[in-house]
Amino acid sequence: MSQALQELLDLLDLEQIEENIFRGRSRASAVPRVFGGQVAAQALVAAGRTVAADRPPHSLHAYFLRIGDPGAPIVYTVDRIRDGRSFTTRRVVAVQHGKPIFHLSASFQTHEEGLDHQEPMPASPDPETLPTSEERLRSYPHLSADVVHRYLGARAAVDMRYVDDPPYGRFGEPRDPHSQVWFRTNGKVEGDDPLLHVVLATYVSDMTLLDSILLAHGRGGWAVGDVVGASLDHAMWFHRPFRADEWLLYDQQSPSAHGGRGLGQGRIYTQDGRLAVSVIQEGVVRVPRED
Repeated sequence: MSQALQELLDLLDLEQIEENIFRGRSRASAVPRVFGGQVAAQALVAAGRTVAADRPPHSLHAYFLRIGDPGAPIVYTVDRIRDGRSFTTRRVVAVQHGKPIFHLSASFQTHEEGLDHQEPMPASPDPETLPTSEERLRSYPHLSADVVHRYLGARAAVDMRYVDDPPYGRFGEPRDPHSQVWFRTNGKVEGDDPLLHVVLATYVSDMTLLDSILLAHGRGGWAVGDVVGASLDHAMWFHRPFRADEWLLYDQQSPSAHGGRGLGQGRIYTQDGRLAVSVIQEGVVRVPRED
C-alpha cells in the first residue's frame, strides 16, 4: 500500500464522538476548499457505521450546500431514518462552523437474488497501455509546475489514466462530450469490506465527472482558468460488487449544460465488463467575466 493511499484511508476513518455523531478532518486540496468527493465519502462512512455489516449501500443522493473549510474539522450527524427487513435508510448532515455544508441520504440493502441485466461495457483500451497521470500532466507544456504539482498531490492515492486528453490537456477545440478514465487505488486495500470499496469509489467519482461538459465547449477548467465550477448535487447507485483496488472504467458524458449549470452522467465498469456503479452529478459551470 502506498503512503498516499494509507493517508486517504486514515482520512476516511472517522472519529466517533457520540452515538450517531462522527468527526472528520480534511486534507489539503488543489483549491482552497474541501474536495467534494471527500465530504461525500466521509458522510457515507458515517452512515455505514450505523448499519449492519451485511447491508452494503446500494444508493446515495447528496447536495453540496456550502464551501467546506479545509482548516476546520467536519462533524457528521447521522439520523437513523428506518431499519426495515431488507432496507436501511440513513440521513447525514455535515456541519462546519455551526452551519450545514453537505446533506446525504443513503440506502442500504441485504443481499437478494433477482432479475439481472445490464448495458454492455463500451470499448476502451487496456489501462496498462495508457499514460499515468504524471506522464500525461508533464507532457503539457502550457500547465505551470504549480498546477501539475497540485494535481498530482490531490490524486496521489489513485492511479488514474485518461483514455484521451483531459479538458486541460487540449482546450480551445470543442470535442465530443464524452470522457473515459480508468482508475484504481494506488496500492492494494486489505480486507473485503464492501463499504470501504464503495466509499473509495465515491471519493473518486467526484474528480472527473464534469470533464465531459468542458469538452463540449473546448474549455480547460480551473487548471487554465477559463471556467469556474463546483459540484451542486451527486447521486450514485451501486449495482454489483467491485474492488476499488482493481481497474475500473469510468465512462462519462454530458447531455446538457445551460443556465450556469452542467449535467454529467457516468457509469463505472469492472475490467471484466460488469456494470458496478451509475453516477449523476450537476455542477456550477461558469465562464469568468472579462474586466
